[in-house]
Amino acid sequence: MKGLIQRVSSASVTVDNQRVAEIQRGLLLLLGVERGDGAREVQGLAKKVLNYRIFPDDQGRMNRSLQDVGGSLLVVPQFTLAADTGSGTRPGFSSAAAPEVAEQLFLDFFNAAQAMLAHGCVERGQFGADMKVSLVNDGPVTFMLQVGGSS
Repeated sequence: MKGLIQRVSSASVTVDNQRVAEIQRGLLLLLGVERGDGAREVQGLAKKVLNYRIFPDDQGRMNRSLQDVGGSLLVVPQFTLAADTGSGTRPGFSSAAAPEVAEQLFLDFFNAAQAMLAHGCVERGQFGADMKVSLVNDGPVTFMLQVGGSS
């Protein structure tokens, strides 16, 4: 399971010209689900995302987590993160989880993050939809996190 996190001042998701999710200060997570991912990866990545220290402390060092700052989380399903880009000029998707499995694990991740986040809110994009994601990247600060597989 892969997650690309971006520290944001704000972020939102629009589907069919309707805003379906919006957060202020926090993290935008693009979530990729791979074959073989399950409950262990969901719990591991949720814990890692919520506790990853990428917000500044009083000295300006990245030493505070989303939990520490009471920020919000916007989770967006991102099928293309599971792409194999190792050869050629066209991505392969054989390592991606089947859509029905990926959708369930995406929802499981969302529910786990909601249960774990002490302060702030958790919002989500719409699985399988053509989403328009808007964000104000703070920093910019962006990290790729992975659990399971080759992490």
